[in-house]
Amino acid sequence: MKLSDFVVREAISVDLESTTKPEVVREVARGLLTAGLLSEEDFESVIKAILSREELGSTGIGQGVAVPHTRHPSAQRLLGAVALSRKGVEFAALDGEPVYVFFLLISPPNQPGDHLRALENITRHLKDENFVNLLRQSKTPAQVWDLILEAEQGMMLGR
Repeated sequence: MKLSDFVVREAISVDLESTTKPEVVREVARGLLTAGLLSEEDFESVIKAILSREELGSTGIGQGVAVPHTRHPSAQRLLGAVALSRKGVEFAALDGEPVYVFFLLISPPNQPGDHLRALENITRHLKDENFVNLLRQSKTPAQVWDLILEAEQGMMLGR
């Protein structure tokens, strides 16, 4: 499974305005709504599910990265959105540092294996310091998408 299998190109944002965890989750998920992959009727329920997951423990994994996620019955397939914050957001990350890179994942409840594989894939890429640094430097959604494709091909520097 590759990032490009579930990251929705139209749901990439490089200039988050939000400054709190609930606002960030809402803003990032809105990209999937705008792309037509979440319905207006299900939007609030998805937000609530993601924030409920956050109450179990922050998905801020450290190094300026967070991976908010949930399984939700409205998802017909794995859905991923990527967002960058220039200012950084207090997200209760494990290292106590602000978060600049967000990978949001929503998956159907009946596909727990795919959900875990997607999380593993995201985490593997986000442990690559070079990938994260280049991601943070991206100025456009197209640059983020190109970086994702390049990382999948193993063409990142240092590999």
